Amino acid sequence: MAILITPRTLLLPLTRRMIQQRLERSSFDLDCAGPDGPLRVHFPAEWPGDPLHFFPAILARLHPRQEDVQPDTSFTVVTRAHPQAIGQLGTTGHTNAAGDLEIGYGMNPAVWGHGYATEAVGALVTHLHTLPGVRRVTADTAVTNRASERVLEKVGFERTGISWSRDDGDLTTWAHPPKPSA
Repeated sequence: MAILITPRTLLLPLTRRMIQQRLERSSFDLDCAGPDGPLRVHFPAEWPGDPLHFFPAILARLHPRQEDVQPDTSFTVVTRAHPQAIGQLGTTGHTNAAGDLEIGYGMNPAVWGHGYATEAVGALVTHLHTLPGVRRVTADTAVTNRASERVLEKVGFERTGISWSRDDGDLTTWAHPPKPSA
């Protein structure tokens, strides 16, 4: 189980218990596995934002004995100073035949503009490039979401084109350059 650490955040694996607690109540505290042992984390009502509507389906797909949602690829962003869940990020599926792996992310509105997304996405991308079979990390952003585009640009993503989705409309497609060959 990977726990990713940035200067101001911890990326803790998204777990069954986190999802169950959030579906039962809007705000809660939970003991989570931290880098140095158990860590009491506060989950405010705004967490996880847009991904909340996916939580029932994610929970239904989990094997009864599986605790982590997607081991090593799905994380809750937690502040280190005062452990609080401020965002959610991870992969949107599995690596395709070309070695591309798509990510998605979102932060609580209270922390927008403070650089947490850049830290967290950077750590996630670095981590994903260490996984077997991952050649490129990709992402999509709504063409109107300049803040999300800036996060990807700061982390080293390059624009690769335009696409469209029924839920989000026009999208900019992005890719983080392939990891170097050994």
